Amino acid sequence: MLTLLAFLVAIGLLVTFHELGHYWVAKLCGVKVLRFSIGFGSPLLRFRPRETEWVVCPIPLGGYVKMLDEREGLVDEADRPRAFNNQHVLKRMAIVSAGPLANLLLAALLYWAVIAQGVPQLHPLVGTVVEQTPAAAAGFKEGDRILSVAGRPVASWQEVRLGIVEAAMSSAVVRVEVQDASGARKRRDIDARRFGEKAEQALQQGDPGVSPARFLAQVGVLEEKGVAAKAGLKVGDKLQAVNGVMLRNWEEWVHVVRNSPGKELSVRVERAGKPLEIKLRPQAVAQDDEVVGRIGVGPSPDRAWSDQLAFTRHYDAVGAFAAAWSKTGETAWMSVKFLGNMLIGRASLNNLSGPLTIANVAGQTAREGLTPYLEFLALISVSIGVLNLLPIPVLDGGHLMYYVAELVRGKPVSERVQLLGQKIGFILLASLMAFAMLNDFSRLFGG
Repeated sequence: MLTLLAFLVAIGLLVTFHELGHYWVAKLCGVKVLRFSIGFGSPLLRFRPRETEWVVCPIPLGGYVKMLDEREGLVDEADRPRAFNNQHVLKRMAIVSAGPLANLLLAALLYWAVIAQGVPQLHPLVGTVVEQTPAAAAGFKEGDRILSVAGRPVASWQEVRLGIVEAAMSSAVVRVEVQDASGARKRRDIDARRFGEKAEQALQQGDPGVSPARFLAQVGVLEEKGVAAKAGLKVGDKLQAVNGVMLRNWEEWVHVVRNSPGKELSVRVERAGKPLEIKLRPQAVAQDDEVVGRIGVGPSPDRAWSDQLAFTRHYDAVGAFAAAWSKTGETAWMSVKFLGNMLIGRASLNNLSGPLTIANVAGQTAREGLTPYLEFLALISVSIGVLNLLPIPVLDGGHLMYYVAELVRGKPVSERVQLLGQKIGFILLASLMAFAMLNDFSRLFGG
């Protein structure tokens, strides 16, 4: 129920703000607005305070502003100057672009609301390096402080991930400068190509196999009916050795278990200050086209490390607004680069998300609290703004493309060309939506 409510609030807010952008600028330009609709289908609610009818419809996947237009019906002589088609091309361009720009403005306001509270962040310190990943191959070590990504200085882990995503979109190798535990500056080159397509996709999402989190070699979570629980392991057990080989950290333990499906392991643990030997056999499970071992345990976080890692960045009102605009611009630019890389095959179409994934994430962020939910709304608002500015007929950007052509040619694009463009645009959007829905089903239902 919370997921559905969070999704409806998100779509309602984003669509309303988008359409209000069109509405406000149309009114400023003297255009008569006949209807302002949130949703599609037969109206559930309607009212007409003046000349515009305001309606709410049952299908909450969009909305529209219907303006007076001679191409869509007869117009009284007195109203002809207020018809959309009779406006100067620059006014029409302003009206069409106002919707996407309103979404970008909304994103900036949402980011400002988040940033003004003070932003919890993480120092750019490496806590964990996952074995057999691009980060491990690049030579990352626990305790490395990341100084820059692709030549751009970073001050938080959030900036690290953003930098990796942006760099991975334009280069196969991401250059990272670090300061190691001894204080020496070193360069780490992350190259995911030899690790396969999934590693490349993970890198494009900011995950090269390194994380700020650090875990103790100690059982923190235990599945009640898992292999580990049945063998006698308990929460709080400190893992010391497996098959006579000393364990230095939790990652080494995970590596042994994953690579031992169906094999008996002799595990030495410390419990209440006393050594104890436990034998267990990891269950063989299929994962990512391979068979790995699983025993049903999770680690204990290193609290001392977590305390050292976290800090809060505070801004004054002006600084928060500047940071919000910067964040909006960076997110929009990343969206544009991602779409461009998808067209040339550098970014996978598997990263596309549809309404099911959006609804799922809306529910998850709403459960986490107001701040994560506001950040989610800002991200989706940017995505809607950027998507609608694409030069695809049926989108706002497609109309802008026609109006630019009209400016250049000195006369409107023919209706036949516009109709053909509408058909092509509809097919493109329908195809993208179908692909996004397939991705949704695959993510949510394991297809």
